[in-house]
Amino acid sequence: MSILVTSQTRVLIQGITGSFGAKHAQLSLDYGSQIVAGVTPGKGGQFFEHGTHKVPIFDTVEEAAHQTGATVSTVFVPPPFAADAILECVDAGLDLVVAITEGIPINDMIRVKQKMHGSATRLIGPNCPGIVTPGEGVHSHGGCRIGIAPGYIHKRGNVGVVSRSGTLTYEAVFQLTSRGYGQSTCVGIGGDPVNGTSHLDVLRLFNEDPETEAIILIGEIGGSAEEEAAQWAAAHCKKPIAGFIAGTTAPPGRRMGHAGAIVSGGKGTAEGKIAAMKAAGIAVAETPSVMAETLLRHWGKL
Repeated sequence: MSILVTSQTRVLIQGITGSFGAKHAQLSLDYGSQIVAGVTPGKGGQFFEHGTHKVPIFDTVEEAAHQTGATVSTVFVPPPFAADAILECVDAGLDLVVAITEGIPINDMIRVKQKMHGSATRLIGPNCPGIVTPGEGVHSHGGCRIGIAPGYIHKRGNVGVVSRSGTLTYEAVFQLTSRGYGQSTCVGIGGDPVNGTSHLDVLRLFNEDPETEAIILIGEIGGSAEEEAAQWAAAHCKKPIAGFIAGTTAPPGRRMGHAGAIVSGGKGTAEGKIAAMKAAGIAVAETPSVMAETLLRHWGKL
């Protein structure tokens, strides 16, 4: 088991012919992901070739999904066009859209959220590293890598990872793998103020997944998503959780890194999030370097 994607998930890539989309399409194919289609308007009928792989390119998501059975899209489309790319997936009835694009205007994302309301399509991102469900064996070959995460640091196992920060996701995964503990699924939800899937959404999925035995939850200043997840976990999640909150030294009113990482009106402080986590029984790491150690101690593995 895993959450959201498996080694059998059929994936299409919007923007596969751009340099960034092409590079990560190659890495995902190397990882073993089932990349079955690319979408670039005006280039339908061409192919994206990498090694022994020959991926057909289509003009529209609807055509790509119909012809190949793809149920998930990765969006590597430039910011001015990314919102429409996401909505094209919704119109095509895909199960999941992973929006990697950074810098999508907030007004565009508000429009996307409004139009997605009530649809069956889930959005991860935007401005996120994506999702990895590791496979078995050396370098987890045969898993599903969607996005930009370094696949080689992952290992199949029983720890779920969810994070607003891509870099801290990789750090937590590397720490776990180095200690011999693999991951069930790793989800980078992104750091924009208007996004699709929240910490709480992923926490619910991990809680229901029989393979996930423990969880690392990584947040940062801004918003209230971490507090909401902690409150829910206190009442419903029996699995050990370790957390980390980035931004303890950030001054109020100054954005730090991600567009959503800002303390505004006294809300969204690191101190408030850490207090909420501790009150919920979540073990909080003091620094990024001890995220895995904090979980393993809380889990009773050390």
